[in-house]
Amino acid sequence: MKGKFIVLEGIDGCGKTTQIKELSEWLPKSGLINKNATLIKTREPGGSILGREIRDMILNNDKANPPSNLTELLLYYADRAEHISKIILPALQNGNWIISDRFTGSTLAYQGYGRDIDVDIIKKLENIVCPNIKPDITFLLQISPEESIKRRQNKVADRIESEGLEFLKKVNHGFQLIALENNWKIIKASKDLKSISQQIQTSLINKFSLNK
Repeated sequence: MKGKFIVLEGIDGCGKTTQIKELSEWLPKSGLINKNATLIKTREPGGSILGREIRDMILNNDKANPPSNLTELLLYYADRAEHISKIILPALQNGNWIISDRFTGSTLAYQGYGRDIDVDIIKKLENIVCPNIKPDITFLLQISPEESIKRRQNKVADRIESEGLEFLKKVNHGFQLIALENNWKIIKASKDLKSISQQIQTSLINKFSLNK
């Protein structure tokens, strides 16, 4: 029995970590997951052992020696290739459920729209690295770039988070286009946490209760 793959996307500070925590507590009690299945929380970059080393390389805020945009893109896909082969694919083949903090949509948004890398190049890499791996459902937690910066003002920023407002506006615009193109569930993440959680839960019930 094939497992289920849930992804949460959005710009930095949108609340993915909080909602994944809420979701990981609710899902096992929801009746949606087979009693023999395991719920796995993961993230990109850094979902595998090697991926954690790649994550450090990508996010290290060394302003004197940043990677080129193409190097950054290829590091993300190296991380994804390892993540799929070691974590995602085995879990799905064993009938387990996965919740991932980011997946391919983030690469399109950040490296495609944010870094202005040709989207066709990114999609070709996606077809090579994950031709048969698609999330069952993806949520976009939507906040404004200004709210993102406000929420993170007391946090030490990594290299990507340090890019500033204009970069974030481009990424945010990319996410909106990608979400509409791929029929993601868009949730206004400026609302209270309980309301956001309830919207996610309702979407999962509607999606999976009919497919059990």
